[in-house]
Parts: sequence; structure tokens; C-alpha cells
Amino acid sequence: MLKVGIDTIAFYTSHYSLELACLAKERGIDPDKYSVGLGQHHMSVPPPDEDVVTMAANAAAEAIKSVDISDIEMVLFATESGIDQSKAAGIYVHDLLGLPERCRVIELKQACYSATIALQLALPFLRQHPDKKVLLIASDIARYGLGTPGESSQGAGAVAMVLSANPRILAFDTEYGVVTENVMDFWRPNYSDSAFVEGKYSSKLYLSMLEKSWQQYQALSGRGFADHDFYCYHTPVPRLVEKAHQHLAKINAQEKLSEEDMSAHIGLSMEYARKIGNSYTASLYIGLAALLDISTENLAGKRIGFYSYGSGCVAEYFSGTIQPSYREGLSTKYHQAMLAARVPLSYPEYESFYSFKYPQDGSYCKIPTHQTGSFRLAAIEDHKRLYEKVT
Repeated sequence: MLKVGIDTIAFYTSHYSLELACLAKERGIDPDKYSVGLGQHHMSVPPPDEDVVTMAANAAAEAIKSVDISDIEMVLFATESGIDQSKAAGIYVHDLLGLPERCRVIELKQACYSATIALQLALPFLRQHPDKKVLLIASDIARYGLGTPGESSQGAGAVAMVLSANPRILAFDTEYGVVTENVMDFWRPNYSDSAFVEGKYSSKLYLSMLEKSWQQYQALSGRGFADHDFYCYHTPVPRLVEKAHQHLAKINAQEKLSEEDMSAHIGLSMEYARKIGNSYTASLYIGLAALLDISTENLAGKRIGFYSYGSGCVAEYFSGTIQPSYREGLSTKYHQAMLAARVPLSYPEYESFYSFKYPQDGSYCKIPTHQTGSFRLAAIEDHKRLYEKVT
């Protein structure tokens, strides 16, 4: 069968971050509650002139650098931080990047899962049209409200992947397990700028959906726990991923995994998440980028198990194999330079960014200029978002 999968991958996050020790001090909380209890150290905080479109455009601009854009015939934009109830955010990205006119563009939503369904929709298209490419983008800003229990797991980020036949980075297996249940563990009504979450309930569902989707995947693929070299999980917070991986080992009749085993299986995949926080739809695939960027060993031929969970809820388990030329499609230097250059915020600066309000009556608003990537939100006028390239 023709191999299809990820040809290039790049992610982008805000140039500003808040150290969770700073947040803990402001909230009168022991910093260990975040660094140890959640396994989280920083969170990315977007300034007012950064949104899901600008983050997506920056990630995608990097991802398409080594690609002939005339081959891109589809843009799939996954987000739960949509800016319009009608127009797909990907159309703005399509324009900012100068992509071909002959191109399908659509936005997909199902909490943190939607990038995975975008991926699964793209793969059959590529098998049918092996000369074409698909640009898959996932971009989100996680907001829970100042002083709320979920505040420490906020974050922001976008990932862009060029999908193709005969990919350089990773080829996906055809088997998958998928489960849907109508639950209310996390949601954000149209009238709310921040999400509502039942944290303990959501964590419980995350584990039970992992078990159900894995069992389907295992039955269809015939693969067991030992048939996967690495594991990537959707990462709301790193500590939940650690619990989930131990749970997966347990239901596969494995003894409790040692710290060494845990580090080998999932450690590298969470390194970027510890620095940027939850990025919703982008989270799982930023984890993949972290593993591929940071590992010093040759990963060619290694199989990765992927667990995608979207509150509400849909969960899927699937897998893929790293290709011999995988390093050619990475943006390792770009990622590491971006993270190293981030500016730490004071608490008042963080609160100022968080509290900025866009007009909702159509009045003109020039957005203050901050440090961004190559694109920024310049203004809002007549209910329209106006973007510009940064020179």
C-alpha cells in the first residue's frame, strides 16, 4: 500500500510566557503544586495582536518552506478557538501565505480531537491523489479565567503539517480505534470567552477513552504494548499523560513502569508542552515534534502510538512509523530558537494581556504592537479582522 503521512512539521507559540512559579506566588499557592503536581513549568501567553490565525500562519510558513506550494490542494484548519461562526480561519492563512487558488479550505471543530479527524480525512485523499499535498493546521489559545482552577493549564500554540504520499517524516498505519460519547467534561458556549471544565471528571474520561480506543486499535492491528517504541498523547498537563501511560501499561498486563521506562516512552514528547502549556488541537502533534527534535538517536523505523482525546468527547488511538529521511522535514533549529527567545512576563503584564478586550460593536480598534512572528492582527474595523505581515 502507498505510504501516506507527514512530510514536514513545524509549530509556533507566542513570544511571551509566564513562569508558573510567578503565578503560584500571586495566587498564594505552593509552586510545587504546578511544577510537581501538574508537571508544568511555563505557559505561553499571546499578546493582543496574536490570535489563532497569526499563530497558524507562522507555523505554516515554516512548514511549507521546503514544499512546492502549487501541490497544496487542501487546507484543513483545526481549532476550538474559532474567530468566526461562518468563515473558516484557514482562509485568512491561505491569503497570508499566498497559497494556490485551486485549494479547498475548511475549519474543523471537536475540542482537542479535531486535528486528528483532519488527518484521517486527508489520508484517503492523498492515496487517491498521490501527486497532491494537504496542509493541516491546528491552532488554539487555552483560556480558563483568571484565578480559576484551570488557569495554570492555559497555553497557546499552533502546529502545521504538510501531508503527502511517500512522506519524509512519518507514515501512518491504517488501523485505528475510535470512541464517541456525549459527555459534559469541558465546553465553551458561544457567549463565553473562557471554557468551563470539570477537571476530575475529564481526567477520568481521558483514561477510560484511552482504554476503549486502545482495545479497538489492538484488536484491529494485532499490535501489543511492546510493538510501539514511543508514545505521544494529547497533553492537557504532563502529569495526566504520565498517569495515562501507566494505565495503558496496566491494562496490557505490564508491571508498573519504572521512571527510566516512562522517560524512554513519553519523556521527550512532553518537553515542549512543559514550556508552552495546553495548546488543545495542536498539543498531540507538538508532542511529536518534540520527540523528533530532541532525540539524539536515529529514530528511523520506530513505531509511535498516538492517543488523541477531545472533550465532549471523541477519542482515537492510531500509530505510525518514522521514515528514514525524517530529519529532512523537521524545523528543529526554528523551534529551539523560538523558545529560547521568549520574553518572560511579570504578573501585571500577564493580566494586562489576558484582560484585553476586542470591540464587539464593529467600532474601529487599532491593536497595540507587540513582538510577534511574521504576521500579526493589526486592527478590527466594521466587524472585520485585519491582518498584516511584519517586515
